[in-house]
Amino acid sequence: MIAIRLAACAGMIIGIFLLLGLSFREFTDGVFYRLLHPPGSLRDEINEATDRKKPGVFRHQLLEAQSALEASGRMEKFPMVCAVSMLLLIVGAAAAILFGNAFLVPVLSVGLMLVPFWYIRLTAGSFKKEVAAELETALSVVTTAYLRTENFQMAVEENVRYLKAPVQGVFQRFLTRIKHIDPNMDTALTELKAAIDNEVWQEWCDGVMACQGDRSLKTTLPPIVAKLSDMRIVNGELEQLVFSPRKEFITMAVLVLGNIPLVRFINADWYATLTETLPGQAVIALCVLAVFVSFAFVIKLTQPIEYRR
Repeated sequence: MIAIRLAACAGMIIGIFLLLGLSFREFTDGVFYRLLHPPGSLRDEINEATDRKKPGVFRHQLLEAQSALEASGRMEKFPMVCAVSMLLLIVGAAAAILFGNAFLVPVLSVGLMLVPFWYIRLTAGSFKKEVAAELETALSVVTTAYLRTENFQMAVEENVRYLKAPVQGVFQRFLTRIKHIDPNMDTALTELKAAIDNEVWQEWCDGVMACQGDRSLKTTLPPIVAKLSDMRIVNGELEQLVFSPRKEFITMAVLVLGNIPLVRFINADWYATLTETLPGQAVIALCVLAVFVSFAFVIKLTQPIEYRR
């Protein structure tokens, strides 16, 4: 009976969308835009810009995922991620209703809604490690050529074809600007600095800009590049220590959630108490909530180590 009511509700919602001429993508874009840009006073905007007021937990998760996509050059996928998130919210609410657990409805719907954003943050760490590895190679060869030629443009031209994405594209845009748009080196280096969100990269660009006025400062560039090697070594040594909590979390989550159907085979009365009484349903909801909260903390605490000035 519950399944029939859910199907009727889904049909009614689809009919409303068709009558209004509204697509699911447009609906999710409007909802998440409202969540990311809530109405507020000018004082609230100033407080957030100066870190005096922290955004809410849900909005913070959206902003973190948005920043991760922007840093990895995948910002165009954000609307699709929002659509998947809204779809998972509906699936989670429907599953909880089918289970007949009212306590589980907000937990499962909101938890599944946040899963795509947590996944984006999870994969952003791997992307940053790949960028750091390519930066180490690129900055090393460009710096070596610059020390020899004392001409930054020539050093980039000699080595850009040997680089890989996304660093290669950044240097290619730099050469295009210098050759065909604006030969001002300081302006081009300022844009080059902002192209990649990496502290060592930005410090290296600052060093190159300083060298344009005093070429004797070029000896400061190799120690900056060496910081990338140091961070790679540190991350390699701490990889097992940092990422072992993820394995432990997966094991514990499987054990916690797997015990629920296991109780049915052990004792049918216990299972009925767990799934059909209010205290039992509340316990299940708390267990699922603990899994989602733990997942959020695991992602936050197991990001790769980055250099900070």
